[in-house]
Amino acid sequence: MAIFVLFSVVSKRSISVGSYKKSILQTYVIDSNEALDFKLVRQPSDVENDETTFKPEMSHQVFGENESIFGYQDLQVNLFYSAGRLTTYLSMKFKRQVDPKQSDGATADDVISAISPKLQPGYLTNLNDFVSALSKEDSFKPPGELLHTYKLKQGSSSERLFELYSCTIEEPGFRSYHERIQTFLLWYVDAASFIDVDDDRWRYFLVFEKYPHDGGHRYAFAGYATVYLYFAYPNKTRPRISQFLVLPPFQRVGLGAELLNVVYRSYLKDPNILDITVEDPSEDFVRLRDFVDSKNCQRLESFQREKLLQGFSVEMADEAQSKLKINKRQARRVYEILRFKATKLADPEEYRAFRLDVKRRLNIPYQKEASDYKKLQRALNPEELRSTLNISSREQRVENLEKQYQTLESDYRRTLERLAAST
Repeated sequence: MAIFVLFSVVSKRSISVGSYKKSILQTYVIDSNEALDFKLVRQPSDVENDETTFKPEMSHQVFGENESIFGYQDLQVNLFYSAGRLTTYLSMKFKRQVDPKQSDGATADDVISAISPKLQPGYLTNLNDFVSALSKEDSFKPPGELLHTYKLKQGSSSERLFELYSCTIEEPGFRSYHERIQTFLLWYVDAASFIDVDDDRWRYFLVFEKYPHDGGHRYAFAGYATVYLYFAYPNKTRPRISQFLVLPPFQRVGLGAELLNVVYRSYLKDPNILDITVEDPSEDFVRLRDFVDSKNCQRLESFQREKLLQGFSVEMADEAQSKLKINKRQARRVYEILRFKATKLADPEEYRAFRLDVKRRLNIPYQKEASDYKKLQRALNPEELRSTLNISSREQRVENLEKQYQTLESDYRRTLERLAAST
């Protein structure tokens, strides 16, 4: 019995020591999104100004799915860019680093080595050199052709001025500049990949804030979009928006809508352009696109109330494509948004007609599923049929349709609220 008791005590102590070590090691695990500090530096004072700091939306494309860094306490990773030229500075500091001798050989992650391959070679690691390089911002001019200016009023007197440009990779100096721009994608665009800039079918659209400085002006990079010109049979071109980004310091002031409209206007008068599509849009971009397209389509004759209440038509699809380069699928979605706006929700019959119209579209995949099932019924025996298809029951279909509809109505309400606020 004594031996048993002794063993029991030692075992508990071993577990206690193990738990203690694990607890200590957990203090060296840091959220990589919280550890990273970004800045667009306009003047030396910005370096120490916390108000100019912004955070990444994601970091799993650099630090893995858990978005964590191991081996440090109070870690701060600085990734600074000069506002216009995007001269880059990378550094890190921390209070304490894990000791492998006291952590069963566990070593700290090499943070700099994880980030540096994503940056353009020649980035700075000395803060004094970075601050000295800010003097070169005076000579920076945005690349490409100026397409549009956008003035944002602040209060009764002050305003901010933004300029939007387009260019190709052949623009002098842009190839090198684009290498610095695209590094932002890793932190703000999920499943981001760097594009093949040697393919001459890429087009680039850039946004800059033009701000006063020492009696003159400088520029701050605010965002950009890339568009690829795909072939559309038999002799047309179909531009596809691939990457679209407005940096956090410039969000929620209307720049996304301005940038998207600039992309649209670049192709509206070209008879060789069929329509404009989007590659794997995020939820945020879907909302932006819905707002911009709805605002533009509500001016079209075929999208007026009396026609909206009659249902989606070929006329709507054709006018949206010919005048706004909106493809048929997006035109249908815009029709639903604007019909929702035109519907008197207090009128039970009007509201019911709208819901049924949307649900009929949502039900199309289920109708195809039922059609496929009938075909297989004729070709397979019951056992083979059960192992081949997982058919939704009527109750499941009705429930799924209602969930899909409610989600759409919620999305459409948000779009209409933004439309109302923009008028």
